[in-house]
Amino acid sequence: MKRLFDLAVAVAALALLALPMALVALAVWADSGRPVLFGQIRVGLGGRPFRVLKFRSMVANAERLGPQRTAQADPRITRVGRVLRRTSLDELPQLINVVRGDMSLVGPRPDLPAQQADYTPADWALRCSVRPGITGLAQALYRSRATPAQRLEADLDYVRHHGLLLDLHILALTVGQLFRRSGN
Repeated sequence: MKRLFDLAVAVAALALLALPMALVALAVWADSGRPVLFGQIRVGLGGRPFRVLKFRSMVANAERLGPQRTAQADPRITRVGRVLRRTSLDELPQLINVVRGDMSLVGPRPDLPAQQADYTPADWALRCSVRPGITGLAQALYRSRATPAQRLEADLDYVRHHGLLLDLHILALTVGQLFRRSGN
């Protein structure tokens, strides 16, 4: 049921957002050239790696120029990238990941493979027992202000209690977060 919901919403959203996504792609290209999409290996369901898609919000080859985690004033973030991150428009290509089956609309945000070291083996296995999401409980509650401990607690709480009603609640909370000016 969840997969059918994800697929229906993602396909409809891609159809409705095709023009805005094309405009975002054009803005990224005009501001900092190609590529307009950024792909990065993340960990998905069952611990399987996949390439997450985003609109590029940093200079090309930013991973080679600095740390994995970015700060608010990171000089690698482009002018358009700051707007994309503030509005979360950089996440829209992940709807393609949902259609492909790599991600869900709701679930723990997908981690980098190196982040496995931040978890106990049992917590990592639990976290990887569901598809990662475009949004999750941690994002709905804290947006980007979550501490690592809060994020872990929220992610594992979601995995233990996930279901369609909780997903709908998280989606509603996420929409509320998008309209607050509280960071990416």
